[in-house]
Amino acid sequence: MQGSMARDLRHMPTRPDCDRLGLFLRGMQTMTRTMIGLLLAALLMPVATRAQDAATPALDTAPVPEATVAEIPLARADSAAVTVPSAPDAWGGPRRADQATLSDQVVGYTIEAKLDPEKHTIEGRQRMTWRNRSAQPVGSVYLHLYLNAFSNTGSTFFTEAREWNFNFRSDVPTEEGEWGFIRLAKVQQAGVDVPWTFVQPDGGPATDQTVVRLDLPEPVAAGATLTLDIDFFDQLPRVVARTGWFGSFHLVGQWYPKIGVLELPGERGATAPRWNVHEFHMHSEFYADFGRFDVTLDVPSEVTVGATGVLTGEPVTADGRTRHRYVQEDVHDFAWTADANYAEPLTDTWRFGNDPPVALRVLFPPEYEKSAAPALQATKDSLEYFSRTLGAYPYRSVTVIIPPYNAGEAGGMEYPTFFTASGFSDPAENTAARFALDFVTVHEFGHGYFYGILASNEFEEPWMDEGLNEFWDQRMLQARHPEGVRVTPSWLKRLGIDPAIDTFDAESLAAGLADPVDALGHSAWDRYSSSSYSTIYSRTATMMRELEARIGSEKLERAFKHYYELWKFRHPSSADLREALAEGSGERAVVEDLFARHVYDARKTGAWIVDFDSSADKPGLGYFANDQGERVETTEEAREEAVEAARKDWKEKNPDADSDAAGPYPYLTTVLLRRADTTPETVRLQFADDSQQDFEWNDDRLWKRIVLRTPARATEVRIDPDGKRHLDFNKLDDARTVESDSAASRRWGADIRAAWNGLLALLLQL
Repeated sequence: MQGSMARDLRHMPTRPDCDRLGLFLRGMQTMTRTMIGLLLAALLMPVATRAQDAATPALDTAPVPEATVAEIPLARADSAAVTVPSAPDAWGGPRRADQATLSDQVVGYTIEAKLDPEKHTIEGRQRMTWRNRSAQPVGSVYLHLYLNAFSNTGSTFFTEAREWNFNFRSDVPTEEGEWGFIRLAKVQQAGVDVPWTFVQPDGGPATDQTVVRLDLPEPVAAGATLTLDIDFFDQLPRVVARTGWFGSFHLVGQWYPKIGVLELPGERGATAPRWNVHEFHMHSEFYADFGRFDVTLDVPSEVTVGATGVLTGEPVTADGRTRHRYVQEDVHDFAWTADANYAEPLTDTWRFGNDPPVALRVLFPPEYEKSAAPALQATKDSLEYFSRTLGAYPYRSVTVIIPPYNAGEAGGMEYPTFFTASGFSDPAENTAARFALDFVTVHEFGHGYFYGILASNEFEEPWMDEGLNEFWDQRMLQARHPEGVRVTPSWLKRLGIDPAIDTFDAESLAAGLADPVDALGHSAWDRYSSSSYSTIYSRTATMMRELEARIGSEKLERAFKHYYELWKFRHPSSADLREALAEGSGERAVVEDLFARHVYDARKTGAWIVDFDSSADKPGLGYFANDQGERVETTEEAREEAVEAARKDWKEKNPDADSDAAGPYPYLTTVLLRRADTTPETVRLQFADDSQQDFEWNDDRLWKRIVLRTPARATEVRIDPDGKRHLDFNKLDDARTVESDSAASRRWGADIRAAWNGLLALLLQL
């Protein structure tokens, strides 16, 4: 999901002349279906399938047969960043070039989906296969029914908004007739009905129906494969978050029953098999096994379709409808779009070295025609950058979607080989819009690596996708714009204000460094506030920027390539990332220090200067022994006379010398420093004779005093002189001069520039 500069692009008000037909449904139709109970001959007990009432939040219940196999527990609701590295063979071990598939495919989905674009509904049939990787039989499995997050205000998604005051981006309200849901119509295993019940693994409200437990008539033996035949029905919501419809536009994401992940010992900190399934929280992301998708989309023939994967065969048209078949292996999700109002798609191809070509396609509405070409170019540039700096793009397609006006909440979302960007009427005439379009496109493409290929658990460790992606995107943008980017509105340009901005300045400003209340590694939903969740993007980018400054760009890129090569098509944890970066860079101490302070904890970091003085160390006052050993009092008047005489004599002997650089008396310099935590710091003193002296602050104390006598006067003290501390909550107090000079104004200028960048970021979101 898009972050920092662009994750909060606001929902725009409806234009008066906008086509309002089809905006509101006539209401939710009651869809109650009752499955006649079958008698189990052996147990003589009824087994009934669940039926979901689309108009009420009431929970359905169904009798569940007695367990015949050991119960597999669920991952804890407070799960967060893992500290113990995974086993070397986790998720099948590192992928080799000679293996038949890119991933260790666990699941397979063959889906047929029929869209009614007027009612915004989907009738679906799905055959799902799932391989039991564990060493024990499995009697129950769990499915995600994400669309039920939008079924009523009793879902976990809306409950967190109401009770925790969380907000999702622009908080588009859901009006009458705009709710959505997914209903299971049939679930069978080998022709036998499977009973199900809704559960809330994270202790959410009993009215949440985003996770369902299936109790299998026949347990799945160790190493065997489960096949489920599922009929389901979707009522898409009005676009409020990630998915839904507006007018004729449909963005269909998280729309099919998706099985949870069975984690094994040695994977992401697990010590025994466990089901990792979480409710659809307002700030949660997604986590699923890799597999194969074979999806046929049945839509009216006038509708243009785009989807995850590659179109296989020619579309088949009959009776005014067309069937499009898309196939993609080695991905963990599938999304698609359908709209009768799309303009003619913009297409191209891209190739990396001798790899097969990648087919590019941009779908866009007529009002955003001028955004299509820039989005295409940014996608090609992103393919080049990510392939070169992380690893070659492994798929053969990329589809870019620009949502229409008034469907902005469908923008800025990522799915495998498929993402949504943002649209602007004329980005060439608006530098702020041009940068926003560029950034969102780069960011959402980048998720294809960190969310898609490096498929970390976004429920529990969202920083590994959102944050790492934010950092890599900004590295790319900085490489494209080494002089900085200009995003000044035209009215400010007319006032002569048009600064070039380093994008990492805005990241630091938005990172919440002055008051970090949650560790980066906390789960997506276990957060102090929505703002605290949002800092995942910028704090991670800033932390990684500091890592790069401390170890150097060459080591950092080597470490990330090592991470990608080791963990692609697996599911790395925070601990796996930590180990890969430490091994790849050879800088374990630095990596572990940053992880301990910021991933596993929430440390306020930064040092500041309390006092600084450097002046001539004059003779003392009081009684001192003279050459004869007699005590003679040195008075203030006597001392000033002696000092004046000594200076005069020294000047006569050194007529061209700078009195600050040398003199008859040494200079006494005193510095008093404070810091928020024990992060090691370097302190540099600059002297009038152009010499300098560094002091390493490596102890465990929160203050430091420096006292020294030198021939030359100290003119400046600076903390972090080499600019390696990007996590400092206030860089303005890192330097001080004995006398005011232009350096202070330059520091103020840097801080004002960062504030200005933050203001522009806010303007882009409005």
